[in-house]
Amino acid sequence: MTTTHTLRVPDASLHYELRGTGPLVVLVGAPMDARSFEPLADLLAADHTVLTTDPRGINRSAVDDRDRDATPELRADDLARLVEHVHAGPAVVLGSSGGAVSALALVQARPDLVDTVIAHEPPLNELLDERAELRARTAGIAATHLAGDHEGAFREFLALADIDLPEEVFRHMVGGERSAQDVADADYQHSAMLVPTTRWVPDLEVLRAAPTRIVVGIGEESAGQLCDRTSRALAAALGVAPTMFPGDHVGFAGDPEGFATRLREVIKG
Repeated sequence: MTTTHTLRVPDASLHYELRGTGPLVVLVGAPMDARSFEPLADLLAADHTVLTTDPRGINRSAVDDRDRDATPELRADDLARLVEHVHAGPAVVLGSSGGAVSALALVQARPDLVDTVIAHEPPLNELLDERAELRARTAGIAATHLAGDHEGAFREFLALADIDLPEEVFRHMVGGERSAQDVADADYQHSAMLVPTTRWVPDLEVLRAAPTRIVVGIGEESAGQLCDRTSRALAAALGVAPTMFPGDHVGFAGDPEGFATRLREVIKG
């Protein structure tokens, strides 16, 4: 059974969902919301309490000021409040993409709340030598989207991320009618989330010293992509070997059964 809740935090009302019973596992993305994790959460709920959430400003998690950046620090504070609110921590936290950046920021701020963090393909562009180029191109993507050229921005994003989609797949993804909420979420992602997330610089000394077990996850099908490179850079900086997961950047959604099996192995250590 899934129960839905709302937690009021400074400047936002967070939508979150709980499934199952047992040790707490938090599944979080950014800009991906709780819906992306539903199949994986259902599988894990057989023997865990699973918390999923919409990040602030996305879908059902409304913010008071949509002009304020949704920084990794703010999102980490949201996660800390959620974990404390459900009284089920310390947690295993799986963060994917921007959610992995949120999860790492949580470990830096509140390591007492996180037993294990799995940072799955965090876009930590600042760890790469070409960081200045990546900053400029990311800002350009945001500007292109906010100027109204959503298709052009998506093409720029795929090029930056080194993701090669067949044209028919691209057309399917950009075609069709979008809901008002989807439009609002995409605008918020590009105005308040994309740049602060990709420019976040982890405090490597703090992360190395944290009592939290840190796992850096990479999709087996992500070889050569930008987030494969940023993840490997993080793993090298922390002195850990990357941990491979089924699928690509969103393998948890594409192959939830395989991802759940691997995640259980990782959680057990």
